[in-house]
Amino acid sequence: MLITADTVVAGGRLLRPGWVRTDGAVVVATGAGPVEPDPGGPEVALGARVVVPGFVDVHVHGGGGGSFPDGDPVGALRAVDLHRRHGTTTLLASLVTGSPGRLVAAVSALRELVADGALAGIHLEGPWISEKRCGAHPLAELRDASDQEVDALVRAGAGAVRMATLAPERSGGLRAVGRLVDAGVVVAVGHTDASYEVTRAAVDAGATVGTHLFNAMRPVHHREPGPVPALLEDDRVTVELIMDGVHLHPAVYRLVAASAGAGRIALVTDAMAAAGGGDGAFTLGDLRVEVRNGVARLPGTEVVAGSTATMPDVFGGAVRAGADDPDRALLDAVRQTSTTPAAVLGLGTVGDLVPGSSADLVVLDDGYRATAVLHRGRWVDGVG
Repeated sequence: MLITADTVVAGGRLLRPGWVRTDGAVVVATGAGPVEPDPGGPEVALGARVVVPGFVDVHVHGGGGGSFPDGDPVGALRAVDLHRRHGTTTLLASLVTGSPGRLVAAVSALRELVADGALAGIHLEGPWISEKRCGAHPLAELRDASDQEVDALVRAGAGAVRMATLAPERSGGLRAVGRLVDAGVVVAVGHTDASYEVTRAAVDAGATVGTHLFNAMRPVHHREPGPVPALLEDDRVTVELIMDGVHLHPAVYRLVAASAGAGRIALVTDAMAAAGGGDGAFTLGDLRVEVRNGVARLPGTEVVAGSTATMPDVFGGAVRAGADDPDRALLDAVRQTSTTPAAVLGLGTVGDLVPGSSADLVVLDDGYRATAVLHRGRWVDGVG
């Protein structure tokens, strides 16, 4: 199949006009300018559209009414379908803090979807996080990281647990970082009240991600800098940002890009079950969540409980935040929604449109809304 558009982003370049040639589920060539169609092969001429690699979301709790923390495969597939129709062709299922039994059951249930390829893995956000920075996590279930529980969750996942967020200042936290890394799990520092020094120790122990930087995290102080500067200044760390118009001001995005470099940012949705839907009452793990005007909060509070965003929302937020140089902003947003998060997970066949990569792409209009999605060489129904 030959796909042409006025703009294609591939291999870190803007191709104008550009084209992508696929063979089944694989990209075989990309380029700029005129191209000869395959004799008898299908051609899709998109015109004034932007074609970008399929989005990779490493932090998402649900969508379309389905919630990954519930551990229900049917609901999980509803969430996968919702996000895929918005261009997320690769995602992690993020859980939230729960009882030991509930977490093991959820991991055990979702690992089958990882084996089937519907999910790229499971992300444990909690239970080893800070009481002071717990956000929308049940306070009563927060706990220190024990060797036994770390091992039990890794075993329950049977290779499906790909990332874990923890607060390294908790008892056993630094030991858990090394234990998880040794098991092949990407470790993220988040929901943390850690000092600058403890955060640096966690990175030295193997942590490589900062979970939704600034949110549910000890703020920067000029004499006690805390985790944010420690994560930003270390080239080994990728930092998540939620550019949904609620969690961060655009100036903060620009500050992080200037400090860490655009290539060390992974844009995430942190979406929960309400993503793709309207206002109303939902759940996030054991907690009730109320969505008002598209913002998810714990009832009766101003505590933000994830988001209702999809990846085009955060993609567009990033492009608009860097609008002083629209072309650079577009290239950076592609890195941050595809290439960099794929690298975080060590996924070599997604995250870009280059020969040999998976035929995953998103077609965006001039408002950065998804109008078509190709997943593994097949067009996804119900987009736009």
